[in-house]
Amino acid sequence: MKVKLERLNKGSHFKATNEDGQSIELSGEGNAVGPMQAVLMAAAGCSTIDIVMILEKMRQPLEDIDVEVEGTRREEIPRTYTDIHLHYILKGDLKEKKVDQAIKSSLEKYCSVSLMLEKAAKITSSYEIIRD
Repeated sequence: MKVKLERLNKGSHFKATNEDGQSIELSGEGNAVGPMQAVLMAAAGCSTIDIVMILEKMRQPLEDIDVEVEGTRREEIPRTYTDIHLHYILKGDLKEKKVDQAIKSSLEKYCSVSLMLEKAAKITSSYEIIRD
């Protein structure tokens, strides 16, 4: 796996592009996603992809899913994350036990991003199910 980072201005605004040509912008200037915000986004994306696939295999009627992620960082440099909390908001006529199992499976077994981050930060999760 390779990515390329190219500078977009004289400051610290960059474009990161993967081998397939897909890209995101990163910035230390506040005009794009910050690198540490991208870490939280990666954890949310990785685990949510797992959860969607697991719930599909469990034949759970997931209509939609959103994730709110909150990270707490150290005050000292390096300002690494000490705590990361992922709150999943799922919509559909879902069985609570299946949702709980899918989230735990993702965060404890499948999600490479959260498993890597877990070495440095405490990762917690919660969820809510919205039924029509």
